[in-house]
Amino acid sequence: MPRNSPTPTPEPAPSVEELQEQERRLVFRRFTHDDAWALGSLLVELARERRAPVAVDIHRAGQQLFHAALPGSTPDNDAWIARKRRVVERYGASSYLVGARFRAKGTTFEDSSRLDPDTYAAHGGSFPVHVENVGVVGAVTVSGLPQIEDHRLVVEALERFLKG
Repeated sequence: MPRNSPTPTPEPAPSVEELQEQERRLVFRRFTHDDAWALGSLLVELARERRAPVAVDIHRAGQQLFHAALPGSTPDNDAWIARKRRVVERYGASSYLVGARFRAKGTTFEDSSRLDPDTYAAHGGSFPVHVENVGVVGAVTVSGLPQIEDHRLVVEALERFLKG
């Protein structure tokens, strides 16, 4: 009887410190409409390569600069995008980091934030668009995968984009 191949061990979730380091590293010198288009297109390309059923959204200063819904995504993903993006806008940090900070304190965002969970979701997938010497001006958000995978997809795209 053939042996089953071992199941790959999932990569551990990043610590609060690792998430904070991502945010310190992934900073833009500027962020234009063209940058939003190029970053959004890169995210779509990465998602298509993986056949990921996601929606991708980029906002700056309250304006949607990019949106794409790939096969398998649903209108529910757009609702998740809005809820995760609001966390970034309110806290100035990635939605995954905000949730991780609550978990590190032994609680959850839903139990302790005092914010409406129908409006805010501290689930992975939304990352701040931080411009050097300016601050957080927007958010890039993905929805459709498990929250850690949404977060990792956005981080990977930001790393590639910022390397040029």
